[in-house]
Parts: sequence; C-alpha cells; structure tokens
Amino acid sequence: MTRPFAGRVDETEWVALREVVPAATAPLTLRDSDREVTLSTVLPLAWPAMVRADGRVFLGLQVAARSGDVSRDLGWALEQALEAEPGTPVQPVGLPGPGPRLQDLLSDDPIQVTVHHGFDYWVEGAVQEGSEVAASMERANATVVPTVRLRAVPSAYWCRMRERTHLRWVLPEDEEPALDALARLSVSGGLGIGPDTRYVGSFRAHGLLVPVWDLPGDREAEALEEPVAALRARLDTELAAPRPLTTDERRARAGLMSRQLTLR
Repeated sequence: MTRPFAGRVDETEWVALREVVPAATAPLTLRDSDREVTLSTVLPLAWPAMVRADGRVFLGLQVAARSGDVSRDLGWALEQALEAEPGTPVQPVGLPGPGPRLQDLLSDDPIQVTVHHGFDYWVEGAVQEGSEVAASMERANATVVPTVRLRAVPSAYWCRMRERTHLRWVLPEDEEPALDALARLSVSGGLGIGPDTRYVGSFRAHGLLVPVWDLPGDREAEALEEPVAALRARLDTELAAPRPLTTDERRARAGLMSRQLTLR
C-alpha cells in the first residue's frame, strides 16, 4: 500500500517517526480500550511490540514490513501486545493475515511526539547488565542522531550527522502539486530557509514527499523556526493558485525529480 497512514490527520508524523526520527515516543489512544499504549520508533531487538512488567504496551514503528500494508502489520502487533502477559515481547511470525489496520484500532486524535536522546525509556529502573535488552539498548543508543522537532510547522526535523546538519520535512500534500510548488519557488529564489542553506533533494516515503536541506554545521534548530514558517507560507501561496509551469519552472521541476529517492 502506497500510503499506509492515509486517513489520519497526523499522517506526516507517522511517516516522520518511521523514516526520519531515530528515537521518539507518542502516547496512543485506543478506540475500545483504556490500556496505556506508547508508540516507539524502535524497540529492543527490533520487536514489533512489547508489554513491560507494569502492563504498559509499547508498539514499535521502525520494523520490517511483512505484508504489503504497514498499517496492517502494526495493527496485528498491537492486537498481539494487548493479549500478551506483562513482561513479554511480541515476536515477528510470518504474515499477519486479514484483520484490523492501525486506523481501525486507534482514536482519531493526533499523536503528540516526544523526541529522546536515547532509548532508556524502554525499561523501568536499571537494565540488567549483560542482558540482551541491555546490549540492544547500547547498540541503539550508539546510532542515535541528535534530532529536534520544529515547532513552527508539523513534521519538520533538524538533525546533526557528524559535521553535517540537515532539515528533513514531511509534506502533507500530494506529490505532484508539491513538486510544482517547489519548482516555482526554486525559480523565484524562495526555496531557501536562511543564509547558507541549500535544498539538496527529497525522498518519497509512504507516498509522501520529504524535502531535505543542507544547513551550516553550527545552525541550531531554533534558528530555523521563522525561516521554515515563512517557507510554509510561500508554499501555501503557490499551492492555493496552481497554474501551468513556465519553461524555467519545468526545467527546475525536472531537476528536483532527478534528486529524488524512494524509500520502500
């Protein structure tokens, strides 16, 4: 399925947490239960879900897709976790088969994301030294890229990868009109997000477009709030008045498309 999270008002956040953000959580509200469930980008040993000793359910998002529908995979994992005993993980086993999708099990309320520096939230108290969970946490923590969620617009994340700093932003619009708007801004000089920033391309993730900008190494997330909000306003203006692209804009659009990757 091209857009497994379509239909949710927070579709872009689910895409960002699955493909962009290394360590984050969000409380989930179920339609037919008051069980405490937390979405986690990653879980120990890549489990699809787990139930902590206190009965709290964790649902892993960055897991390998087993069926053609990520939302159904997540729905299956959540159902298994709700039936599991405290202190047990959900293990991946074959295809999930027909059943409810994530959208069927969760309320329509948008998720509230918290970005973390590591995965210490996996467990209560101290982790048993030498255990599989401890080793998995150590490996996972070593890969965490410093990441900050911007406040000015939804689903935009600053990240620092060694000497390089980037902004990755999941756009909610359909790909074609989004590309047209970006191409018009590229020609008009409105695609930047501050001094010394550079649009470097985009990738497709679960049917949505994720543009990426290179930033100066010392540019912190806070400095992007106003420039990104201004860019969102320019995008909205272009999207509100679609028109045929000029020759220069078509050329710019082709250039944008040539720098696209598709994540599957």
